[in-house]
Amino acid sequence: MNILTNNLPTEELQAIDAAHHLHPFTAGNELAQKGARIVTRAEGVWLTDSDGNRLLDAMAGLWCVNIGYGRDELAEAAAAQMRQLPYYNTFFQTSHIPALSLAKRIADLAPGDLNHVFFASSGSEANDTNIRLVRQYWTLRGKPQKKVIISRVNAYHGSSMGSASLGGMAGMHAQGGMPIPDIEHIGQPHWYAEGGDMDPEAFGRMRARELEDKIAELGEENVAAFIAEPIQGAGGVIIPPASYWPEIQRICDAHEILLIADEVICGFGRTGEWFGSQTLNLKPDMMTIAKGLSSGYAPIGGSVVSDHLAEVLNQDEFTHGYTYSGHPVACAVALENLRIIEEEGLVNHVKTVAAPALKTAWESLGDHPMVGETRSIGLMAGLALSPNKAARAIFDAPVGTVGYQCREASFANGLVMRHVGDRMIISPPLVITPDEIETLVARARSALDTAYEWAKNEGLCS
Repeated sequence: MNILTNNLPTEELQAIDAAHHLHPFTAGNELAQKGARIVTRAEGVWLTDSDGNRLLDAMAGLWCVNIGYGRDELAEAAAAQMRQLPYYNTFFQTSHIPALSLAKRIADLAPGDLNHVFFASSGSEANDTNIRLVRQYWTLRGKPQKKVIISRVNAYHGSSMGSASLGGMAGMHAQGGMPIPDIEHIGQPHWYAEGGDMDPEAFGRMRARELEDKIAELGEENVAAFIAEPIQGAGGVIIPPASYWPEIQRICDAHEILLIADEVICGFGRTGEWFGSQTLNLKPDMMTIAKGLSSGYAPIGGSVVSDHLAEVLNQDEFTHGYTYSGHPVACAVALENLRIIEEEGLVNHVKTVAAPALKTAWESLGDHPMVGETRSIGLMAGLALSPNKAARAIFDAPVGTVGYQCREASFANGLVMRHVGDRMIISPPLVITPDEIETLVARARSALDTAYEWAKNEGLCS
């Protein structure tokens, strides 16, 4: 059996990586000079690299390892399924027990009448599916011209052509000819960076009403759907003002616009409920799921569709699908993951133990001279770096310069904390304990101190 172990020095592993491995969202030449961090094992909330360093993973991988690392139950579920039925497709009027069982389980957990699942292998694939689902829905309704989907600036919905077009990140749109046609964007509800002197609630309503303005501009007869993350994750953990989502819901309902909640990050306990839509009282027509569905142990995602959409969609063949839609091993792993989340009470742990502990500890960083804002919801948190917190000022340097220094300091200090521009963000595994939260925040403070000293030396802070 080919067991992949660390039997080479780190430098040799890095050289092999640089020679043959193309990384996502990475400048390859730059990484080759620095050398990739080689992660060799993990348990709970902790990673170990090839040099034996332990790091507290405050990003849960990529927002996904909800139950923590090292759960043998998921490995056993995968092995058992591989022995019984390692693969079969769900094309050609065929199904299998793992896929239908997981579809039912998701329907039982999802809010409202979201009772139907089209499986994919990732959130990107699922959001590509959503583009086709909503356009097919309106075509079957006799309104084929309703095909424009509205999203938000600085949203993240994946990195394929369709899903990255839905997203609103300028750096991604600069490569590859995006966005594709019939995707439009409105402003994000990011009061700290864009609210100026406005009251947050007034700002939230204003940003929501940009949707109504865009519908009027395009013509309601042409707009199919609005897609948004309940909480913007990769955009910097942007928690909208309380006024925002009720107004968005009103506008969608009033103008016959489908509401798609992208729950790839917020779903499966992250916000202290099973789904972010429940935390923020949304009533979506569709949800995108992935990441926490399997805690990252197997690649799986999906589009969860309401009864009224499914009733229409089932009238005709949907000429769309993936080889690995409803992969039996991925479904078996997801089912075991959901069992653990439920039986171990992890959603309630987030709501009553971990989230309150994180909120208190994270907000304590607000006294740091370079921290302008601290925000958290469930086990998602972000803070804004500023040279003048009273003015919510930005640094006199390219965006992300100071954030990157803080990120590097956190890694050096045994903490995986991410930067988005000059915002620092975290999203730890749901199993994190209050003691581990204290360690996380202590290491974050140390990283802030290091970055602050660097910024002062560079003349970016007084």
